[in-house]
Amino acid sequence: MFNARSTLNGPTRTGRGRRACGASGTRGYPLGGGAGYREVVRPTGSPVRHLDELLEALAGARSGDTVYVAGDAVIECTERVYVEELVLELTGGVTLASDRGIRGAPGGLIRSDTFATRPLIRVTGEDARVTGLRLQGPNPRQCLEHHSRSFREGHGGHSYYYKFPTSDGVQTEESRLRVDNCELAGWSHGAVYLAGGDGHRVQHCFIHHNQYQGLGYGVSHDRAGSLIEGNLFDANRHSIAGSGRPGSGYEARNNVELGRSLSHCFDMHGGRDRKDGTDVAGGWMHVHHNTFRAPGRRAVVIRGTPEDRAVIEHNWFHHRSEAGALRFEEHVVVRDNAWGRRDPAYG
Repeated sequence: MFNARSTLNGPTRTGRGRRACGASGTRGYPLGGGAGYREVVRPTGSPVRHLDELLEALAGARSGDTVYVAGDAVIECTERVYVEELVLELTGGVTLASDRGIRGAPGGLIRSDTFATRPLIRVTGEDARVTGLRLQGPNPRQCLEHHSRSFREGHGGHSYYYKFPTSDGVQTEESRLRVDNCELAGWSHGAVYLAGGDGHRVQHCFIHHNQYQGLGYGVSHDRAGSLIEGNLFDANRHSIAGSGRPGSGYEARNNVELGRSLSHCFDMHGGRDRKDGTDVAGGWMHVHHNTFRAPGRRAVVIRGTPEDRAVIEHNWFHHRSEAGALRFEEHVVVRDNAWGRRDPAYG
């Protein structure tokens, strides 16, 4: 399931100067991270290789410390999550790191096959960082049959649907979490779940196969705000999603949708989804300089009205028209994008 670099083929940007549209990496910050990533963390002590060592290191870590997972480690959490409902807790100001991208290394792997892994890593304070790791969840499947059966007449709807447990990779309600240069896959609710807080950054990751029908998010926001940049997305239901609660929002820039998506790629829910009597679809959105290679699915859907506004600009949509790429209501500005895979039109 883990192989980021070989999936990015062909140009991700079109046009020049002010007419440049689509995603681009820069020196030291390749799209999707990995080889060439500048902000790698190197171990200063003995890296951890086993779950008990990891738990001991996390328990003793204080703000400013780094807990380093060996690059060849496979830390299996399945049994402890199932039996003990184990959660790895990352304290504020602590970095949890491995070596993804150093001399081509894939990064240490932390994994769980327990469906009810929610979450694998809980961040309990501000300014924490997760970097250079691979986080593998229990369910990379779409589970279309389960969703269809749940909402068929007489089967109980949501009460039946949620009897099957879901999983999250990294979850926080605190501010300024940074997740960078990681590979995250197989999480049926969200690979990164930003339940609260502001100033989050999800950067230069490969986020894929989070595609459980009905949920299945790469980066999910509740009442949270974030910057999401330089990522490769593939085979998610929504690569970026938001509950649309008042004040929440995200900036998404220099990301690439590689071509497979179960539903629309970037999302913001509205009040009708939450059934709260409003039409609010978050506070704000800024979607710019992204490349969407999934013309069979809409790129951005905003299911209500942002409190401020949403701006969608300088993206390269492989869709031929705005109608095929976007769906929105009011308080949305669409300008200066490129449309179509070959000889894209600008406007």
